[in-house]
Order: sequence, then structure tokens, then C-alpha cells
Amino acid sequence: MRPLLFLDVDGPLIPFGGTSPHPAYAPEPPPDAHPLLHRVDPAHGPRLAALGCALVWATTWGQEANEVLAPRLGLPPLPVVDWPDEDDDPVAAGLHWKTRALAARAEGRPYVWLDDEITDADRAWARAHHPAPALLHRVDPATGLTAADYATVSSWVGACRVAEYGTRAG
Repeated sequence: MRPLLFLDVDGPLIPFGGTSPHPAYAPEPPPDAHPLLHRVDPAHGPRLAALGCALVWATTWGQEANEVLAPRLGLPPLPVVDWPDEDDDPVAAGLHWKTRALAARAEGRPYVWLDDEITDADRAWARAHHPAPALLHRVDPATGLTAADYATVSSWVGACRVAEYGTRAG
């Protein structure tokens, strides 16, 4: 079974902050659109698809990610994580509010989570509470996803295949 890849938008796909200018891959969006949408690199779509994971939006963009981002990336509509009501699921100290919801959504499957707000507390929680391998990978929001991030995920997915099938060709 392919690992899930939970994908945040702001930071990983839309870089922000930092001191150097960000490249623009499209004209500036209209005033009613996200002001940084032109920073979405369409090359991320094929690179994400090539990782061999089942892609899932893990963003507060919700279905809007399918309407606005998936076409820019050349991706089909993806499943979207429905976030729990914050009042129903209090966050433990130091734990990101998405951490437990993503592990629950994974339902025991291996998963990757790409986000710019992941901390060691989230990684420790996943190691202690999720029965399958999980890669919680922090993406620098100043650069967004880089070749190094893709290499890390690709290596992890390959290691999962070896663990599951005993070979990289599985």
C-alpha cells in the first residue's frame, strides 16, 4: 500500500518570508485571489506525483486547494483532510493542531507530512502513537519545497518499500 503524503500549502507550495525575493511563476493574481499565488511552481505537481505516495491536502485551504492549486500543479482533485473542531480535540502542549488528526486519518498506514510548522514534539508524538512509519518533514517557508526536500521524501518512501516488500522494486 502506498504511503499517504499530507501536503500543506502555505510554506511548502507558497513560499513566504525570508530576505531574498521569491520567483514568480505566473502573473500576479487578481485582487480577490491569494496574494502570493503567483509563487506556486507548477513543477511541484509532477515531482509530487512521482514520489509514489497517495497525495492528500492537509491545509486550511480545504476544497479550495483542488479548485485553485491542483490545476496550477497539473494534479487531479485530491482528498482533503477535514479538520476536527478545535473545541473537541484540545492540543497538547507543544503539539501542532494537525498532528493527531493526520495520524488518525492515516489509519495505521505509513505517511509523510510536509508542513512548515512541524516540530520535534510532533515527531516524538507520531513515533509514540502511530503504529506505522511516519516522516514528519519540516519545509522551510522561506524557500518552499526544494530538491533536498524531495530527495528526503523519496529516500524515505524507498526505505518503506524495502521494509514492506524486502526489495526496492516492490
